[in-house]
Amino acid sequence: MSDERTHALLPPQGADATHQVSWVPDAREPDLASDPGPRSSSSSLAVAPVGSSRTRGSERSTGRRGTDSLRLRVERLGAGVTSVPPAPVTDPRRLIWDSPRVPEDRRHCGACGRPVGRAANGETGRERGFCPSCGAAFDFTPRLRPGDVLAGQYEVAGCLAHGGLGWVYLGRDLNVSGRWVVLKGLLNTGDAEAQAVAISERQFLAEVSHPSIVEIFNFVMHDEVGYTVMEYAGGSSLRDILDSRIRTSKQPIPVDQAIAYILDVLPAFSYLHDAGLLFCDFKPDNVIQQGDVVKLIDLGGVRRADDATSLIYGTVGYQAPEIAALGPSVASDIFTIGRTLLRMCTRIPDPTTTYSVHLPPVVLVPEFERYDSFYRLLQKACAAEPLDRFASVDELRSQLVGVLREVVATDAEKPEPRSTASVHFVVPIYDAPDRPLHAAELPYLQVDETDPSTAWLAGVESLDPAARLQVLASAPTESPEVHLHRARTDAEIGETTRARESTAAVLALDPWDWRALWIEGLTHLIDGDGSAACAAFNAVYGQVPGELAPKLALATACEMQGDLEVSERLYSICADTDANYTPVACFALARLYRERGDVDAALAALERVGSTRASYAQARIRRAHLLVGAGRGLPALHDALDGLDVLSLVPRERLELRAVVLDAALQEVRAHGEDASVDIGGVRATEADLRDALEATYRRTAAMSDSPARRSALVDRANAVRRWTWW
Repeated sequence: MSDERTHALLPPQGADATHQVSWVPDAREPDLASDPGPRSSSSSLAVAPVGSSRTRGSERSTGRRGTDSLRLRVERLGAGVTSVPPAPVTDPRRLIWDSPRVPEDRRHCGACGRPVGRAANGETGRERGFCPSCGAAFDFTPRLRPGDVLAGQYEVAGCLAHGGLGWVYLGRDLNVSGRWVVLKGLLNTGDAEAQAVAISERQFLAEVSHPSIVEIFNFVMHDEVGYTVMEYAGGSSLRDILDSRIRTSKQPIPVDQAIAYILDVLPAFSYLHDAGLLFCDFKPDNVIQQGDVVKLIDLGGVRRADDATSLIYGTVGYQAPEIAALGPSVASDIFTIGRTLLRMCTRIPDPTTTYSVHLPPVVLVPEFERYDSFYRLLQKACAAEPLDRFASVDELRSQLVGVLREVVATDAEKPEPRSTASVHFVVPIYDAPDRPLHAAELPYLQVDETDPSTAWLAGVESLDPAARLQVLASAPTESPEVHLHRARTDAEIGETTRARESTAAVLALDPWDWRALWIEGLTHLIDGDGSAACAAFNAVYGQVPGELAPKLALATACEMQGDLEVSERLYSICADTDANYTPVACFALARLYRERGDVDAALAALERVGSTRASYAQARIRRAHLLVGAGRGLPALHDALDGLDVLSLVPRERLELRAVVLDAALQEVRAHGEDASVDIGGVRATEADLRDALEATYRRTAAMSDSPARRSALVDRANAVRRWTWW
């Protein structure tokens, strides 16, 4: 039930081109490629070509690989990740307009979209008349009045709203306990026979049944006009919720709540698409929240996917740019979903003009700067080329859940990351405390279970690389997984050029298969080409923005390149979002913080490595060394050794660390005086006690050394530090 301009497009095939309405980017729209955005954003980085950017200059691709995302079950509003305030269900009688009249600034021609019925020369605009631009008739007066009864069953109570197809009415079903219903007119052709045909053609909507879609009860005729009779869904539309927030707080809907709304309605889109139906005209007006449930409430634009003759409905600022030429599709529905999400949680300029198709630059949208993955998801959902968008609603939903987790983690004062499963990657198992991860230590790709060679490849995994390559050379099918396995195996043995030949073969078959770019990024890391690795991993990030593995890989490549601002931000996202990624990301953050002299931040990062992680001891050891080097006095040195007794350290490693801390304590005491009240690993902070303890530690360490030279050096240190007596 929109109050914005809604256009009916004639069919894309066999239609009079002069009647088609298409929207092109405003000439004032900026060239987004020239706007790199903030330096900490991944949008500032180069991107390897993927999808349609690999096919330019060649014959247009007509297909792409289907999604390998899993169908996710429906969860409560918020996906179990965030919470959304419930919307009260209001008495429908309170929503009836006292004086139903369409404001002049919302009167547009239903045929060409131009303003009509506007005031001129001091006279009030007409509610009925003909469009001065195209000559089409317009009529903004309600056709139905309170008390009218349609088909002997539905009594009109009044007007609820005005949309692109005319007035929407509240009514009562006199045959079913007086239940409330909504009456919405079909397109008024002025031809009773055409109206009857239109009703017949849309009877399929009565078969649509999904808990997140308003139910269609009936289609009836009244005074030669057809009406859809549908379930009354009490509550607030997302448009109402957005407008209310703008009025009261000047702020849009929080990003996490906006994503929660979209996630809850996406299963309805999956249902429609599985049934061969397209929604076409999705926007905030067409979703209503009842308590903690949301529903699609306007099926006026729904059509069959193979329908090449019916009128197409859409709204400027939401409708995909290719509609006029290619007609609607799953891809165009995904575009409307992305645009709806954009509108709900960003204060973009007028979406019907400057940014009717493209996204605003990052620098103009605080939400894009704050939530990098959210921006990358909208980039893909709203891509100019249909094939560059998500291949299905399920694929979009899979990535949107990941983005929601990141948004919630970003907003949390103290993030509490949980372990989650990934559709595309196994969890990282290497932490690399002292350096960036090597290529072989980054998360592995999950195997595509739909690939025809998956079962055969299961018997190849256990072979060593040389034997694996021999077997792969005689694979029964040259499937994408076979090429990817070859590429990965070649990368393992350092044959990076040959590995990239295999990934090129995958991309030649499917320019959208980002898995090949992932392996290309690994080969560039092996070759030490950080710049090329960044471009490859950044492209992968853009394809699966809800996944953390590409962010970890991109952070690693950026750290190699010295692009530490982007690296730090990506590591932080990984650390805050998923407990599987927290240790490796926190070790990396500790490195970055230590390099810039922020000891407190480095210590805090190391503290986040949990005691159940195998690398916990390494985190505590590095924490101790940081405290020793920080020059923070005896209390910090006490803290360095405190609790290390519970670690599973080999005796020599424990003694070496103890010697480092005791030596620092001795230097501190000699420089600033003793403090017998402070305990350093069970030793009072006096010079005599520290010398005795340090001497004993050196001698015990020497006894464990296998190297004569090392043993001699440790004995010399013990002698040097011992207390000398004259008797």
